Amino acid sequence: MPAKRRIGILTGGGDVPGLNVAIKAVVSRAQHHNIDVVGIRRGWMGVLNFNLDDPSSIDTWTLPLTMERVRTIDRTGGTILHTSRTNPSNVKPDEVPATVKEADRVANAKGTIDCTKHSLRVIEHLGLDALIPIGGDDTLSYASRLHHEGVQIVAIPKTMDNDVFGTDYCIGFSTAVTRSVEAITAFRTSVGSHERIGVVELFGRNSGETSLFAAYLADVDRAVISEVPFDLDRLVGFLKEDRGRNPSNYAILTISEGATIVGGSIVESGEADAYGHRKLGGIGQITAQEIKNRSGINIMYEQLAYIMRSGAPDSLDRMVANSFGYLALDQVAMGHTGRMVALQQGIYTTVPIELITAGKKRVDVTALYDAQAYRPKVRDMLGKPMFLY
Repeated sequence: MPAKRRIGILTGGGDVPGLNVAIKAVVSRAQHHNIDVVGIRRGWMGVLNFNLDDPSSIDTWTLPLTMERVRTIDRTGGTILHTSRTNPSNVKPDEVPATVKEADRVANAKGTIDCTKHSLRVIEHLGLDALIPIGGDDTLSYASRLHHEGVQIVAIPKTMDNDVFGTDYCIGFSTAVTRSVEAITAFRTSVGSHERIGVVELFGRNSGETSLFAAYLADVDRAVISEVPFDLDRLVGFLKEDRGRNPSNYAILTISEGATIVGGSIVESGEADAYGHRKLGGIGQITAQEIKNRSGINIMYEQLAYIMRSGAPDSLDRMVANSFGYLALDQVAMGHTGRMVALQQGIYTTVPIELITAGKKRVDVTALYDAQAYRPKVRDMLGKPMFLY
């Protein structure tokens, strides 16, 4: 009788609704294949900080996942494994854990330390036959690195920005849009009562899909997205016209946090993280102030931020998270690794994990956006998949 297989699962990057659903789905499917599942705590941080010489690291950085353990976790958002933005291949010298041996530290040209040798030894020490990482393009880029080092990987894409290259859909996107539409609908009450222009800033670094689809579904007046730099005077003119046409004398604008003014640059702050990203946010407030200055109309500004990805997942994210979890575990069981599970044109499939780093997923501006009027515009619905992605 063949030895029972053992796999690891972890979640990295920003939390989104649906992570716990995917974890439960993997564990549930694993029972049918007689596979044990071990959760790794805090994403790649758990791998980086694992002390190979200390038996207590097992309890600190891992969590055995049985059906009893995961039975109710799909009822809540977030991740029971917790998460981080750690990148073991790019660690500042003063942040390398003392438990990483000198022989497992490789200096990068930019002065950081690559601890991938340590990661490989931890995976071997834990007896993991394969690993299922759940994350966005940053978390999964390190998964791709491990695949090239010989680790059996099947990745699951998640991000409320919906910007992982190679898949039309990522866990968390639907709930983020749902939360945004609900918030915008509620926001209309105050904006309309005071006859103002409302500006709603939404997460979205490289892809403006959250701004685009929230605007499309909430029927806001204008939407600024990451892909198209905007002209302030033109935007202000549109919003004044929109407000004047509204019987309640108000207008609403959504704007991606990664949006830029024509001739300007992206608004960032703080130091770059382990994946080279600085904190985004603030373009909405800058734009709101400029709208007020140029129009003389008072503004209401909301930065939805983390509330977009809080709480339990909606039905679509539950469906996709379940399906991705089942599909990922089946691929592991069949030995089809080095893959990422994906949705393309509404069909579940897998793609080579290398595809994650092959490009950036962006809004199809030609098909879905009016770049002159700054608003969603689906030019031809015929032949589109149900969710337009």
